[in-house]
Amino acid sequence: MKSELTKINKLVIITWIGLLTACGYPMGKNENTSPEEATTDSQTEIVLASDIEWSPLNPARGDKSPQAGTIWGDRNGSGPTGFLVKFADGFSSPPHIHNVTYRGVVISGQIHNDDPEAAEMWMPAGSFWTQPAGEGHITSARGNINMAYIEIESGPYLVHPTEEAFDNGEKPVNVEQSNIVWLDAANLNWVDADKKTILGPKVAFLWGEPQENELFGTLVKLPAGFKGKILSNAASFRAVVIQGSPVYHSSNVESESKTLETGSSFSSKGNAVHRVSNPGEKESLIYIRANAKYEFISEP
Repeated sequence: MKSELTKINKLVIITWIGLLTACGYPMGKNENTSPEEATTDSQTEIVLASDIEWSPLNPARGDKSPQAGTIWGDRNGSGPTGFLVKFADGFSSPPHIHNVTYRGVVISGQIHNDDPEAAEMWMPAGSFWTQPAGEGHITSARGNINMAYIEIESGPYLVHPTEEAFDNGEKPVNVEQSNIVWLDAANLNWVDADKKTILGPKVAFLWGEPQENELFGTLVKLPAGFKGKILSNAASFRAVVIQGSPVYHSSNVESESKTLETGSSFSSKGNAVHRVSNPGEKESLIYIRANAKYEFISEP
């Protein structure tokens, strides 16, 4: 059962990160990107949560279906897609399968996603899970506001009965928020040596391997008062706000800075500088998927 995987996954993450740290792995170090050469506005797209359009995730269930809002891609198309899902308090799906594997990060409320007979494991905001294609499961939610970020690598995203279940060889993953392992500048050199301060960000590895042209997923924690840049030369760089309200600063002095509420996103293709700050009193959490390493530079 997935609830039994939590401790195993924590050990796997700790082991993997220990190897990266021991080898001095430069998570985020991006030698091909420089602040002088990279641009921001021409390379970047910002999607505010307030501008997202919502529709039933599973139209066949009518008003009993969760609501879905696409951030990027097209979940009814054939390519990769990222979207938000809202669940009503007390929602519980019937047992079902999906035709594709998906990943999920809890944004608000609590989510339970597991085998139909599994004991309840409620995952709070900041938790991460994967659901393999073809595996029978249920999804439940509790809380006044329940929302999650979901992504797939190929579509369309469909729901089928468990009678059509199949084994695609993948194993499910449930990592509760408290089991996520965080690394800071003392462990990795993705922040310049003279910028390693208590206001530096922290990173948690979730899936994939941070290699050139290989997709991988991380969570980034920005402490209260943080101000800095994310440098990227990835062909595909996408960031989704999971918690907090960080501010995105445009390089164009005539453009307004934008507060990114939970569910908002910023992305880029090629060389780009993302200027972000976290002026609030609480930390912010951002999910980042990219196919090349990125670099954080903290600023005074």
